Amino acid sequence: MAMQRLAFALAMMCVHPLAGAWAQPAWPTRSVKLIVPFVPGGPPDQAARIIGQQLQDKWGQPVIVENRPGGAGNIGAATVARSEADGYTVLVSSSAFPVNLTLFERPGYTLQEFQTVAVPVVTPNVFVAWPGLNQKTLPDFLNAAKTENFAYASPGIGTTPHLSAELTFRVINKLDIRHVPFGGGPPVALAVSSGQLPVGVVAIPSVLAQIKSGALIALASTTARRLPELPDVPTVGETGAGDVEAVTSVGFYLPARTPADIAMKINRDINEIVSSGALDKVFAAAGFTPMALDQTQAQTYIEDEMKKWGAVIKATGLKAE
Repeated sequence: MAMQRLAFALAMMCVHPLAGAWAQPAWPTRSVKLIVPFVPGGPPDQAARIIGQQLQDKWGQPVIVENRPGGAGNIGAATVARSEADGYTVLVSSSAFPVNLTLFERPGYTLQEFQTVAVPVVTPNVFVAWPGLNQKTLPDFLNAAKTENFAYASPGIGTTPHLSAELTFRVINKLDIRHVPFGGGPPVALAVSSGQLPVGVVAIPSVLAQIKSGALIALASTTARRLPELPDVPTVGETGAGDVEAVTSVGFYLPARTPADIAMKINRDINEIVSSGALDKVFAAAGFTPMALDQTQAQTYIEDEMKKWGAVIKATGLKAE
């Protein structure tokens, strides 16, 4: 009996340290920070706040949205790339994240420094005009631009609204319309609605309320079909201005070294939120279309965006530096 007790004690001494290593605390155990590299009010900011609130409820820990605008989204991305790879700092960016890797010679980060966690929502872009503009349709504006010195606003260099405009104006219609970049969608809405610039191209969430109120005129959307929330607004294709289909995506990214189980949990929890149906009306009101992609699908989506817009950048000869 004494020998049996000794053997059991020795076995427990061997097992105990391993058992402690296996018993990792559940993640998260403290607040999670969502870094949005643009000003408040744009698609990444809105998505981060909508989804972040749901994640906070699910996790029982604070989820804090922090805006770090600058460098067309590059400053915030570089900050997260160099952050602790523990899941507590997440980048929430627009399509500028994959686009800037081609557009900028030195964006300050690489695709290899990140893993794509989720791409929960996308939203189309829309051409909007100052209500006092004489040209009330996209073809009228393009025709006038042949002789008038127009400029247009976008949320920033490398955003899909910017590239949608360059594709429409420069590549398809051979028009040299000067680009004025702003630090996000809301400043574009303000600049165009006040008449500072005649036309802007921006993702729907930043201007939907102003379009419905009449503060902005919607000229065309970058969609294959008319938007349910804007049924009277034609697509770019319908106007005859060219075959232009583009969306602004919102992606959640972690440093590449973040443990796989944490990344999988964030992906799973975000997908549960966007696919539950509970936020359908909220997303529709903001102009978002939800998607539930696993990590492999999300990574492929971002890589495809990089290739697609890289081709437009090459065709237009755009350079950010």
